[in-house]
Amino acid sequence: MNLPELEVAGAAAPKRFARGLVIGKFYPFHRGHRFLVETAVRHCAEVTVIVCDPEGQLIPAELRASWIREMVPAARTVIAPDAHLADDDSKGWAGYTIKLLGRAPDAVFTSEDYGDKYAGFLGCAHVSVDRDRRRWPVSGTLVRRDPYANWEWLDPPIRGYFAKRVVVVGAESTGTTTLARDLAAHYRTAWVPEYGRTYWEGKMTARDAAVWRTEEFVHIAKMQNEMEDRLARTADRLLVCDTDSFATRLWHERYLGFMSPEVERLGAGRDADWYFLTGDEVPFVQDGTRDGEHIRHQMHERFMEELRRQGRSFTLLSGSREERLREAAAVCDRLLGDPKWAARAQAALSPAGR
Repeated sequence: MNLPELEVAGAAAPKRFARGLVIGKFYPFHRGHRFLVETAVRHCAEVTVIVCDPEGQLIPAELRASWIREMVPAARTVIAPDAHLADDDSKGWAGYTIKLLGRAPDAVFTSEDYGDKYAGFLGCAHVSVDRDRRRWPVSGTLVRRDPYANWEWLDPPIRGYFAKRVVVVGAESTGTTTLARDLAAHYRTAWVPEYGRTYWEGKMTARDAAVWRTEEFVHIAKMQNEMEDRLARTADRLLVCDTDSFATRLWHERYLGFMSPEVERLGAGRDADWYFLTGDEVPFVQDGTRDGEHIRHQMHERFMEELRRQGRSFTLLSGSREERLREAAAVCDRLLGDPKWAARAQAALSPAGR
């Protein structure tokens, strides 16, 4: 059975099958996969999506499953532990599927060559969907090879995963926000404002404005992380951040005199692809919200010390606004031209397919 036969009936027609199945690694999930699952949902009373989890996958199975649950909530998505089966062992996969589900489906939907054989061992119908990739000219292999060249085939949560993240940090009045905005405009992409500044502007007229508490910085770091992750979904390959939770921990140290383990945990594991540290050679401008020029150089040195101590990749930017943008853009161009995914993943990638 093929897709055109099903499409003639239309989405409003009675469901052709009671139980449908889609199986794959979804490594990563792309719009071709989404079309496949949505087709199954359109023609089945209930659909199960099995996310295979063989060893060596760089994207965790739970994350891949979460993408499917978000984009196609009508399907039931489950994770299959490593079956230790070869991709072309259709008989083995059929047996494993029945064991996992408790029974065979009525129809399996695939866009792969193995579909007929796999369905035969399951004893169910096979629906081949866009096998020649004419409608959705994309595959997991192509995306893994270069997600940026295949950006149009990725939904927002997957874009958020692959987007390069660069962070502008620096002491007060060193041009961090100006550079973040300029970079975002240059690449026509999203940028993440500094939540801590908004929080401070709201707090500064309060009676105890000068008193800071750790829980405030925990809140600021959480909000900064949430804004970053949300806006990454709207980015066009590159997300520009005006500070991050790494910087929040240093501002906690500045105002309370010590590091907070809780704030540090919020910044752990969120190492950006690159940091830009803005130089403090530019004139200080007091806008009514800043501490003052007397601590600026000390904070600049503290940022540089921590970036180096933690081994974070960064560039110190100085000079005019135009010079800073030009140097930062050159770094971003290199990042986008040499995807971290390709650099890390080639040895561990599995073939496209089930």
